[in-house]
Amino acid sequence: MSQEPQGRAGVEGPSARRPAGSSTVGPSTPAEAPRRRQEDGAPQDDCLFCKIVAGHVPANVVQETDTTVAFRDINPQAPTHILVIPKVHHPDVASLAAAEPAIAADLLREAGEVASEEKLESYRIVFNTGGGAGQTVFHAHAHLLGGRGMQWPPG
Repeated sequence: MSQEPQGRAGVEGPSARRPAGSSTVGPSTPAEAPRRRQEDGAPQDDCLFCKIVAGHVPANVVQETDTTVAFRDINPQAPTHILVIPKVHHPDVASLAAAEPAIAADLLREAGEVASEEKLESYRIVFNTGGGAGQTVFHAHAHLLGGRGMQWPPG
């Protein structure tokens, strides 16, 4: 899984997307990533998604921006099942939205962009918040599901 930096021409700032196979994400040295408390978005040593963001754990990255990373779920629940995560650590989407609303908006915008690039005509974006709702990785993330019919109510 090669991950080399590759920006999109003419696009700058936090919403600049990088296509599949993009760069390792996150800082390259510990000095670039000062450790802060979990509630202020700092990477957590014990968080799987923070390790993916830092490039310490491989992922099948489909797209990356300055604020998000999108990668294929290793246990897909639909033909297309992509996780879109913020590069900052917050334990769930409610915490992310309260602390960094612009990044929460980036997450939703990017989910839509990925759905478009995956050529999904219809799709579902799911946020599980808390163990009782099925959240197993406590780093905010959106599940982008598509490629099959979705029933209501879910689960």
